[in-house]
Amino acid sequence: MVSATPSNIPLDKQKRKLSIKELTLFAMLGALTFGAKVAMMGLPNIEPVSLMVMLFAVTFGRKSLYPIYTYVALEFCLYGINMWSLNYLYVWLILAIAAWFLRNMQSALGWGLLCGTFGLLFGLFCAPVYALTGGPAFAISWWISGIPFDLLHGAGNFVMGLMLFVPIRKMLGKLYRNHTEDTMKSCVSLNYRKF
Repeated sequence: MVSATPSNIPLDKQKRKLSIKELTLFAMLGALTFGAKVAMMGLPNIEPVSLMVMLFAVTFGRKSLYPIYTYVALEFCLYGINMWSLNYLYVWLILAIAAWFLRNMQSALGWGLLCGTFGLLFGLFCAPVYALTGGPAFAISWWISGIPFDLLHGAGNFVMGLMLFVPIRKMLGKLYRNHTEDTMKSCVSLNYRKF
């Protein structure tokens, strides 16, 4: 009988499985993102979510969907489902994909620009939902009326991305590497105990 040890499971399948530790980590990161946004509610359109989504994408790859959509689910639980909810189903994915494609970038300025640009374009990215529900004129007027908030969103995102992305990325990467190494050691030791 062949045991399912990490050594005989193809590496790509090992990476697809979620361990209990990963599930816990991703749930906590999604909740932390939500809590940080709620804590910053007093600031108009300045939030840490964009920064966190970029960090999740470059650190966890496709597994970044777990903390991102944990955050989205918590938003739905607290604020309910509305038209903006549809935006949240895809808008964070746009940023995650962009960050993942730029994952090898080392420049703090580059990450600040990506985060800031996303903030500036946030209203534009959300406009398609309003075009479908209220027509193109409604979507355009909604987007234009929100430009002052998008300017604040872009400026806040730029500063956070510029100052925080690189140091948090190092810390999160180290945390995840240590976490996955511990998980692999646990799996190996459990399989040896079976014999």
